[in-house]
Amino acid sequence: MKTLKMFSLVMAVAFVAAAQLRAGETPAANPYFNSLSSVSPAELPAKSAELVSQADVKNRAESTINVVKAAVGLNPAAAAAIVGTIAKSAPEMASVAAATAVALVPSQAVAIARAAAAAAPAQAGKIVEAVCRVIPAAYKEVANAVASVAPGEGRAILDGVAAAIPSLKGPIGKILAASNAATPSVPDVLGQASPTPAVHFDPAPPLVSPVPVDSGSGGQVPIGGRDYSNPPPP
Repeated sequence: MKTLKMFSLVMAVAFVAAAQLRAGETPAANPYFNSLSSVSPAELPAKSAELVSQADVKNRAESTINVVKAAVGLNPAAAAAIVGTIAKSAPEMASVAAATAVALVPSQAVAIARAAAAAAPAQAGKIVEAVCRVIPAAYKEVANAVASVAPGEGRAILDGVAAAIPSLKGPIGKILAASNAATPSVPDVLGQASPTPAVHFDPAPPLVSPVPVDSGSGGQVPIGGRDYSNPPPP
């Protein structure tokens, strides 16, 4: 529940920032904007990581979100470098930084996820889950990219995909159960797994209306047919 709330917070603030970024607005209310706007583009990733590391532990997730919003807003092309540097400095914030950045620049999702996982491979599963929650359609590309830089985290990566996309939980689980590999191949498993289709139930058919027949048979056939074992009186 706590993780879900955190992702909801990431999504909410990141989408607001994305709207500002598209509209060309300056996120003046962001407490880190002034600090980051005063450094050169080359210094932006390192300064971002420094601000996250200096943030109070209790507020570090929120600080990470605001730092990434400000930094990516200032230089969207450096999103992967910003996230990778933060992930290296504060590994526990890798997934938060990645999800926030992907919400801002979804076209860079694969590069951002790869950079985060390369800097914090032990967080690979959480990074995949966070990014796939933001952009689920790219789950294969994201998971495979993360697996390429964190090859020993195959099971955690697949668990991350399954957590982000419930329709894949069953198929992935069956494939893993049938395999004894200690470190499953992410591309192989995802190549075999297909999302479980949603089950659609057709509404119950309507009751059949009385069917008109010729007058010689007594008018209409009642619903359910006539009871010939108990004919009506003449």
